[in-house]
Amino acid sequence: MLDQIETTILSALQSIFDQFGWAGVFGLMVFENATGITPSEIILAFAGWMLIERHGIAPSFVLVAGLYAGLGSAIGASITYWVARLGGRPVIDRFAKILRIDPALINKAEEQMQKWGSGLVLIGRVIPGIRTLISIPAGLAKISFFKFFAATFIGAYIWCTLLIGAGYVLGHEWMLVSEAIKEHLPLVLSLGLFTVGAYVAYQY
Repeated sequence: MLDQIETTILSALQSIFDQFGWAGVFGLMVFENATGITPSEIILAFAGWMLIERHGIAPSFVLVAGLYAGLGSAIGASITYWVARLGGRPVIDRFAKILRIDPALINKAEEQMQKWGSGLVLIGRVIPGIRTLISIPAGLAKISFFKFFAATFIGAYIWCTLLIGAGYVLGHEWMLVSEAIKEHLPLVLSLGLFTVGAYVAYQY
């Protein structure tokens, strides 16, 4: 069942990349960051192989490709930001109930966002599992949209460029990127939380 789903996703991605190229990557990253549904590591690593390595394009293009994906990510995250900012807690609590997210976690995240602002957004954007959710407390805390967008773009650019580059380097073995992230997710999350804690301690 999972293999079939994975095959369907890859076929869809290949069709999108064949037809739209990097504009397709841009659109997919808007959708991924607005919804959190499509896994960015698959989209980006696959793009690094299919749209750069397979076409014999110079590896320096990875830095340009990161701009397409990073901008798409920032725009998609901005949608979530404005939904949270304009809809407030009633809208977010409704989604939290559907997704079975503890409201206390949202309260705590909002409090930390009010305290640390865009710096927390920047760090959150490079932590798997947190990167697409960080827009919610940012919107609820109503931090400056300009600062939010700037921090989101910088963090997303770093994330996207690394994954695209990994896909380029690994070539047809690009799926190892997704497997590595899944296998080492607890470690990555721990390091991410440590980084957030270090940032908070430094600011304090």
